[in-house]
Amino acid sequence: MRKPRIGLALGAGSARGWAHIGAIRALEELGVKPDLICGTSVGALVGAVYASGQLDKLERWVTRLAWMQVVRLMDLTWKGGLIRGQRLFTLFRGIFEDVEIAQLPLPFGAVATELSSGREIWLRDGRILDVARASCAMPGLFTPVVRNDTVLVDGGLVNPVPVSMCRAFGAEIVIAVDLSWGKLGPYRNMGRELPAKREAPRWLERLVGGNRARADQPPIPSIFEVFNTAMDIVEQRVARSRLSGEPADVLITPLLPDFGTMEYHRAREAIAEGRAAVARMAPLIEHVVR
Repeated sequence: MRKPRIGLALGAGSARGWAHIGAIRALEELGVKPDLICGTSVGALVGAVYASGQLDKLERWVTRLAWMQVVRLMDLTWKGGLIRGQRLFTLFRGIFEDVEIAQLPLPFGAVATELSSGREIWLRDGRILDVARASCAMPGLFTPVVRNDTVLVDGGLVNPVPVSMCRAFGAEIVIAVDLSWGKLGPYRNMGRELPAKREAPRWLERLVGGNRARADQPPIPSIFEVFNTAMDIVEQRVARSRLSGEPADVLITPLLPDFGTMEYHRAREAIAEGRAAVARMAPLIEHVVR
């Protein structure tokens, strides 16, 4: 019998996105190799690198990334966002081969959002890093990207886990990685009971940090924390709404509570949890993908 076409949908999630690397590694060890890949935001970046056969390079780079390197890559601006992203993607172009999507050995697509209308935009042509940059343009944080006279921002606003895109491109079985699952509610508090060891404080939160009004009241969050949590709420609600109508055959949910938006230096933790999330779903994966 012909094997069904497998689509891999990699979701949005900022620094949690390195969990995609661990999930991909664990899936490969189970003998699961996708026939096509779709990604949103950081999922688009990891997906593009994976589709081009350069995941080893990405894993080596992120696992060596230190906190001060993350800070040095932040080219601050006030035009359209806090970070231009030019310094980061210039570095990526020196590390990765920035090939055209049409030249990839695996079909690949990414999701972005048209800022003026809120329309979901599917990116299927152009150079992989240009496409990933458009999909990663988190509003307020990264500056938008102009592509074909259209201003684009993060695809996580409209389709955080692009199962629908995988289906539209011919996937018969979709394995999705949803990074929004452990961001809010009881999961969020788990990380604060046993705080993870960090190399440095969250610099943006310190810059505009909140304070505690009275000892018997909860702390007043910083501007950055309010914005970040609000984006988490939107992303999680949209993801669950889209997944309820367009469910994946296998949903992998890495749990990374209290994991800061910009804590890209914590790659080893994220990769390990990506592997663990696949291990939790291994019986279903083996049953569905034969």
